[in-house]
Amino acid sequence: MKVALDAMGGDHAPAVNIGGAIDALRYYPKLQHLYLVGVEEVLVEECKKQGLDLNDPRVSIVGAPEVIGMAEPGAKTVRRKKLSSISIAMDMVKEGRADAFVSAGNTGAAVAAATLKLRTLPGVDRAGIASALPNEFGICHILDAGANPEAKPEHLVAYAVMGTAFSRGVLGVKDPKVGLMSNGEEDEKGTTFTKETFKLLKETPGINFVGNVEGRDLFETELDVVLCDGFVGNIMLKTIEATAKAVSKWLKTEIKGNPLRIAGAVLAQGAFKALKEKSSYETYGGSPLLGVNGVVIIAHGSSSALAVRNAIRVGIETVENGVNVEIQKALTAISLVDGAEG
Repeated sequence: MKVALDAMGGDHAPAVNIGGAIDALRYYPKLQHLYLVGVEEVLVEECKKQGLDLNDPRVSIVGAPEVIGMAEPGAKTVRRKKLSSISIAMDMVKEGRADAFVSAGNTGAAVAAATLKLRTLPGVDRAGIASALPNEFGICHILDAGANPEAKPEHLVAYAVMGTAFSRGVLGVKDPKVGLMSNGEEDEKGTTFTKETFKLLKETPGINFVGNVEGRDLFETELDVVLCDGFVGNIMLKTIEATAKAVSKWLKTEIKGNPLRIAGAVLAQGAFKALKEKSSYETYGGSPLLGVNGVVIIAHGSSSALAVRNAIRVGIETVENGVNVEIQKALTAISLVDGAEG
């Protein structure tokens, strides 16, 4: 398994990327080679600083003199900065030199580079980001979490098929439950967009569509995939992350204000640690960009070394389980059904 890591991507690059690389090489024996893509002299210096041995046959630096900033426009910058770490790492996947691309950098640029260079799978018009969210029953994926803010109903149908294939292939869910985000559970609720999407999903074979769902269902209901456009998904995901951080901060403040609470917190520190691990994006690492002809993992911009390590793991698992092959089979099956009916 060969992974191309955009070592210049993210708010804390390249330090966290090198730290994550060190851990990935240590923990994942299936990682045959890790390519660190970025400004060579910067990466060499950081590797020396953190003790990553560049004589290790499993790791090498691939020079990329340009960096796409987190605030730069995606597609325009990808076309302008052809020698950026994102572009060169994506080219490695396109050319077959790497099996997966991983980046905590500019999401718009990564999505644009994947779409331009790898192209979408047959039957897919727009790729979507599947972001993991823990709930009472396991893991639910929000799809799309930001790749396609102006989606059409047919795009969400493709997301339903792809999310189902991913849940089966990587998470081992036998019959993934798919819900459509709306402002109420009743069939007639929602905007014109969600109503049209609802109708198409009801008619789509091969998916276990359970109907409309609300925000609370993300945590309280057994769901594996929740569909929405990228605008709603991105706002929803960032709101959830911010709420989790705020609650954690408030809890610490309340505990520190009382000696008895402090004592109780010491006794419960194991539970707090487990809760933090379950609710942190770092545990899940990165989100697959489903629908492109290659494995692309998008990590959080503020990723830590742990998050980068886990993003690399997600890339390995996605390749290993042949998710794109399963997605293509599912899309082809739907096409055949539509052709027969027509």
